Amino acid sequence: MDDISSLPAKELKEELGKAEKKYQELRARRDELNKKANALREERDMLNDEKGKLIEEMNKAREMRDDLVKEMREHKKKRNQYQEQGKQLIEAKRKHREQKDDNIFFSVQQLRLDIRELKQRQETVPMSPKEEEQTIQRIQEKQKEYKKLQSEMEKQKKLEVDLDDLDAAIDELFKKADEEHEMVVTYHKKNQEYHEKYIKLVKEVSQLNSESDVKHRKYIETRQKADEMHQKAMQMRGKVIGIKKERRSRYKQKQDAIDEQNLKARQLLEKQDEAIDDEIKKLKEQGKISLGV
Repeated sequence: MDDISSLPAKELKEELGKAEKKYQELRARRDELNKKANALREERDMLNDEKGKLIEEMNKAREMRDDLVKEMREHKKKRNQYQEQGKQLIEAKRKHREQKDDNIFFSVQQLRLDIRELKQRQETVPMSPKEEEQTIQRIQEKQKEYKKLQSEMEKQKKLEVDLDDLDAAIDELFKKADEEHEMVVTYHKKNQEYHEKYIKLVKEVSQLNSESDVKHRKYIETRQKADEMHQKAMQMRGKVIGIKKERRSRYKQKQDAIDEQNLKARQLLEKQDEAIDDEIKKLKEQGKISLGV
């Protein structure tokens, strides 16, 4: 603090006015910064609350997605089992027919299986446009060949009873495989929906996290500035108190001096009064004066 004891009274009063004005300005700036910091903190907390809700929703979407994947895998497993059993029956039937035909039936069934597997691959496996076009072309080629061989096979009338039974069993197995495949496709679509929702929520949470970090940094910076203003305000308050103390001290000194002068004057008057009383008493005793009634 500047040395104020040497300042004249007028300058000291002016210095007090300046210090009080500066103190109020610093307080106002501090309060403004605290208000801004509180607003930033509330905005940060709101973002964190929103982020918490999104994280909860994101976790639910992930759990649902994972559950759907488990269900899809179960149905895919069953589908593959039915298809494998159907392949085994086709192989068994092929061996029965080897002795009496040109394996047309086996070829038809094999083409049917190839077409099925290509369609399943097209529906469930991610492909580039070029790969998907090639797959569709292969399906069309095999379908064309399948129709041709099926037409020839229909011309063959001699079928053994056990081969008929195998046909029914094969049809039943592939029917079940088709049902399971429909379930695979259904769960795959649902899984994709929840996966896309999960990814979208992850991005939103990341965005909110970034915004929250920015708000937090601004809050800390503003709070630090408010603390700096508070320290400066307290220093200026100390100066105000110091000046007021100096003025009170000077006033007291002046008042003490006046009181001392008044006391000396009273004491002098009292002595004068006593001297006058003593003189009057002497005169009375000497009979030089008398008091009339």
